[in-house]
Amino acid sequence: DLQLSGHTHGGQIWPFHHLVRLDQPAVAGLSRHGARTLLYTSRGTGFWGPPFRVFAPSEITLLVLRSPRRPASS
Repeated sequence: DLQLSGHTHGGQIWPFHHLVRLDQPAVAGLSRHGARTLLYTSRGTGFWGPPFRVFAPSEITLLVLRSPRRPASS
């Protein structure tokens, strides 16, 4: 399973992203949850509160989904 989520701003202002991780363990990027679930969290393009970001660059994500290859049946 794949869950696409966003956006947490990647924590927006370093070093406060450490506090954000206490409440939201998946701040940015791809992470695994359980045996079958992948979670992708985008940093997004904007901000919350003050209009700046420190060590949390904006992102626009492009995902390409492909089905797994299956062996040819004989």
